[in-house]
Amino acid sequence: MKTNISKVRDCYGCGVCAIICPKQIIRLELNNNGFYQPKIINNECTNCKLCLSVCSYSHNELALATSDQIEGYAAWSNNGDIRYKCSSGGIAFEFGRHLLKHGYKACGVKYNVKLCRAEHFIADNEIDYQLSIGSKYIQSYTVDAFASFKKDEKYLVTGTPCQIDSLRRYIRIKKIEENFLLLDFFCHGVPSILLWKKYTRNIEMKIGELSEISWRDKKNGWHDSYEINAFANNSKDKFSSKLSDGDVFFNLFLTDTCLGKACFSKCKYKGKKSSADIRVGDLWGTKYMSNDIGISGVLAFTEIGKSNIRQLNDCILIPENLDVIIGGQIKKPLKKTIVFSLTMFMLKTQLPLCKIYNITRLFKKIVNFYTIAKSKAKRILA
Repeated sequence: MKTNISKVRDCYGCGVCAIICPKQIIRLELNNNGFYQPKIINNECTNCKLCLSVCSYSHNELALATSDQIEGYAAWSNNGDIRYKCSSGGIAFEFGRHLLKHGYKACGVKYNVKLCRAEHFIADNEIDYQLSIGSKYIQSYTVDAFASFKKDEKYLVTGTPCQIDSLRRYIRIKKIEENFLLLDFFCHGVPSILLWKKYTRNIEMKIGELSEISWRDKKNGWHDSYEINAFANNSKDKFSSKLSDGDVFFNLFLTDTCLGKACFSKCKYKGKKSSADIRVGDLWGTKYMSNDIGISGVLAFTEIGKSNIRQLNDCILIPENLDVIIGGQIKKPLKKTIVFSLTMFMLKTQLPLCKIYNITRLFKKIVNFYTIAKSKAKRILA
């Protein structure tokens, strides 16, 4: 019996198992629910178990022990253009700029509009790395970029906490850990690509084939920046939709109706739990509520992380209490909602997203009404 990744289902989809496989027989493919999952494509497995050794889903502990000496900062870029274009304070992009100047290559995430997917890529200059600016609220495809790492080069790699945890295991096994600075972010979870594809098809029906898309826009301020903007090929037509105005994608995503199963059952990376050198994200919370330009919350877990933060000369860095940094973040694994199975089923049908959203809202109201009524009945009969 083979001991390999083939028995793993509904994992994080980080793809690191595919790049460590000596036989190169693991592929990362979308499963029926629209999440990346490893698949062994032939029977040449030698039972080396390397795929499982790097799999963060298969380990209860993190690859990096939680430090008692974490440094926290409120931070933002001094470059107004960078701060405006980036989702929060622009610190993630500033790390890329800094390390590119010091001989590193930068591995971030860009959106491939032709393939309708987010994907990791490697940049060796600041202009190319600008493609990583801005949040992409869908699962990223990692394999092509991660497979391109060379043992004699240095890299900054940005990814979700689960991607970074597996990558930490990989570079440790390969004995190249000192060549990497790993950066993750406060992660909500990843929604099904079925949601995103249905959403973008709806946009294309309105304005035509897409040429560009973004998920955040600060023209109405940082606190109201959850806005999807899309542009069509050979057209001046533009699509815009905001969370505050009821955008369907953001509502289904941020109400946790169709996240990956691992986001609910296996996430062990909330708060200060990370295998990265540095963690960044929007610094939500009450202390900086009056700021509407964008501030990054930064946590540094390792000495290389702390050292590189202090070298960011083009940024404002304010030492901050860790409770302030994580105060506005999700601190525990999310719970699967009552409409998860229903939503996943409907996403596979021809129903338009607006109807799917309305049905989920109605179902929640019915369940809540039944729950309240049942509770009242028990009190009356008690």
